Amino acid sequence: MSRIASTFAALKAQNKTGLVTFITAGDPGPELTVPLMHALVEGGADVLELGVPFSDPMAEGPVIQRACERALKFNIGLPDVFNFVREFRKTNSSTPVVLMGYANPIERIGPDNFIRCANEAGADGAIVVDYPPEECAAFAEAMRANELDLIFLLAPTSTTKRVQQVAQYGSGFSYYVSLKGVTGAGTIDTADVARRVAAIREHVKLPIGVGFGIRDGATARAVAEVADAVVIGSRIIQELESVPKDQAVEAVRTFTAGIRSALDA
Repeated sequence: MSRIASTFAALKAQNKTGLVTFITAGDPGPELTVPLMHALVEGGADVLELGVPFSDPMAEGPVIQRACERALKFNIGLPDVFNFVREFRKTNSSTPVVLMGYANPIERIGPDNFIRCANEAGADGAIVVDYPPEECAAFAEAMRANELDLIFLLAPTSTTKRVQQVAQYGSGFSYYVSLKGVTGAGTIDTADVARRVAAIREHVKLPIGVGFGIRDGATARAVAEVADAVVIGSRIIQELESVPKDQAVEAVRTFTAGIRSALDA
């Protein structure tokens, strides 16, 4: 059983909602990435998403775009991301790490090389925003053969056919994007999320995480009523932007602990 699967199984056994947190590798500085990963876990995160900086992150709003720009100023690329995971694994062997990004960096080094490096570093899966499931059969199979999960996004506009494709090729968990548009934008309609997650569950038997627009404990708690996990990214980046670098780790730990407390209330 993969780290992701075992984590969600443990959460279900404890009747708990998972907390999936996102940061961009290298933001606000490369020296902080691994300490921030540990701070997220200490605050109560169950799964870490580590963003691979990219120059044209089409699904991201201004907050994560800025994070990518800051990371790219340090020339952070996939080799650095693998190194961050490798360093994290020296003292944490249990928390799943999912690499989140876009196809271009993967295509540049080659999908097989990406899978090998991700596996060797200790990553557990990937979300590739612009890899549609209907074009991913071979990649998904190769990922699974190397004990890596390929996680797909579903949106309010996803057709039944697309949901069925995600059910066929995805593993680990499925990520439901609760809003039309980019990350960090808008306000969640929790009733609509409940309806759409129920429809997805008719086809997808994986755990379902819900993200985009979760900004505080109250929203996280409301989404937790219908999701297996809540996903928070832009709000964490905003927390990093609001404090000096020397306060970043503690700020993220404290924020994450507040969300965890709300989920467990």
